[in-house]
Amino acid sequence: MTQIPTMTLDDAAACLEALGNPLRLSIYRLLVRTGLDGLPVGTIQERVGMVASTLSHHLKVLETVELIVKERRGTTLICKARFDRMNAVVGFLSDECCRDMENPPIGT
Repeated sequence: MTQIPTMTLDDAAACLEALGNPLRLSIYRLLVRTGLDGLPVGTIQERVGMVASTLSHHLKVLETVELIVKERRGTTLICKARFDRMNAVVGFLSDECCRDMENPPIGT
């Protein structure tokens, strides 16, 4: 089983801030839907209908907070969602669910 990296409050806030932009969220959802193979930058550009310079900026923000990774295959740049990081953010949000309730819902 893969270990989910530890997520700090600052890490989670940075990831959520990056995803708070509708264009970046659209790009990230596209990469999540694509799965482990990722997508070439050109394909992402076609699918989201964005000029290259704007796309580059948004990809850089997602890469900076480690939600995506870029991988070069020959002359093609492939972007992939980092599912471990995504799961760490989701875990950070859900791990504390109902912790302070006297009678938490069953299953928490």
